[in-house]
Amino acid sequence: MQFQIQNLNKTNSKAQSLVYFVSQKGTGDQGMKLNNIPKDLQKIVKDAEKDEVFKGEWSSTLSFRVMESQGGKSITFIGLGPEKEFTAEKARQASANAYKYLSALKTQSAVIFADGLVINKNKNADIARAAAEGVTLASYNFDTLKNMGEKKSKKKASKAKELNLELGMGDSSTATKKAFEQGTIIGEATNFTRWLGDMPGNRMNPKILADETVKAAKGTKLKVTVWDKARIKKENMGSFLSVSLGSDAEPRFIMMEYKGAAASKKPICYVGKGLTFDAGGISLKPSAGMEEMKYDMCGGASVIGTMIGIAKLGLKVNVIAFVPATENMPGPSANKPGDVVQARNGKTIEVNNTDAEGRLILADALTYAAEKKPVWICDAATLTGAMVVALGNIHTGFYTSDDAVAKKVEKAAEESGERVWRMPVVQDHQDDMKGTYADLSNLASSRGAGSATAAAFLKNFVPDEVPYAHFDVAGTAWNAGNRLSYNPKKGATGSIVRTFIQMAMDHKA
Repeated sequence: MQFQIQNLNKTNSKAQSLVYFVSQKGTGDQGMKLNNIPKDLQKIVKDAEKDEVFKGEWSSTLSFRVMESQGGKSITFIGLGPEKEFTAEKARQASANAYKYLSALKTQSAVIFADGLVINKNKNADIARAAAEGVTLASYNFDTLKNMGEKKSKKKASKAKELNLELGMGDSSTATKKAFEQGTIIGEATNFTRWLGDMPGNRMNPKILADETVKAAKGTKLKVTVWDKARIKKENMGSFLSVSLGSDAEPRFIMMEYKGAAASKKPICYVGKGLTFDAGGISLKPSAGMEEMKYDMCGGASVIGTMIGIAKLGLKVNVIAFVPATENMPGPSANKPGDVVQARNGKTIEVNNTDAEGRLILADALTYAAEKKPVWICDAATLTGAMVVALGNIHTGFYTSDDAVAKKVEKAAEESGERVWRMPVVQDHQDDMKGTYADLSNLASSRGAGSATAAAFLKNFVPDEVPYAHFDVAGTAWNAGNRLSYNPKKGATGSIVRTFIQMAMDHKA
């Protein structure tokens, strides 16, 4: 897709297809808000309302395939539902609906007029950002590995047929222009996260993930440092290293540092689980659905995408991110059930289930992050199937014992349109993770609460004085397209990137 955002007058476009948004003044028969629709088109909408063909209900459409008015050959009205129920998140979804509708038309040029999304003019910038995010997110299509044998000439011909899309508003203020730009950057950062997740394990191993991170950071102020197996061992990351021993693909520890504030300002830290493929190790997973374990690095991908977005936004904050990347395979040197490994902070861990490996690699990464004395740490991981059972694919569960951090998370999630749910942190769950022959076990001593006990395990690697939140994205990181119009039907979603970026935007260095 060729995509540009600009200030547009609702009557001056010569594109093949035009899209307008229509909201309802209230529930029932209170009519529709048409002041953002050209006058010669308002009668058509009113007639459709009288005929009960179109009333502006949420996601409803009224379309004319052939029409020369205003230069368009196709004009579509998309309903937004009642004004009082409209939010920035609905603007995000509505713009995504518009993009998908236009894609189905196979039109070559189109304009989406975002003015109709503005219910409250004081929210122009918020709506502009959400609309840009929605269109950008909806445009994602993983086709990297399709038609790879095509000649370049065919690819060029195909690109010439792509949708040339403009998204705009009549508002030409600096704030609105900046909001459009921010929304595009955040959407692109999320799409990059999705792409990393959708790549198969043989084409996105730890080394490739590190290389793609370095490549993506070029042209930004991000400093990327990558440790190999020898350096990981030297740094006493025995817990992380142990998970990698069953694979021929060597591990990588990826560090991304962004300095947008004074050097004296403490950084915020993000940590992401980077299991580029998880077979379960000796505790081998069932074969059914194992192909989806390429998504076990989605937490790490989200952190990488977050950092790319923060750098391109030029935020005035210091941020450091860490992604321990490895495979978990049942090779001859793999962890065995009953093995005891030692983490960077000195704690010993009984490996009673080699498929509970995410917490093992995060243990050393969290320890290292805490050594940076950050303002706070947030980690993201596809950590447990128990989280899917608890919250499905609607909410990302997060754990923190710090109420101030919880408020930051919930505020950022609301602003970004993502759904999160605070989960319990109790001493009982930490007691459940105590080992018999070592300090800790990677498997709880009691049944149930699998996500909570995993979070309790991780807390052992973050000192009490460091504010910390753990995000289990196992339910929301992929295959959530049945919930949101801007998510792919299948595949990676880029879950929690928007919230993490918003937390950095809200932070006052």
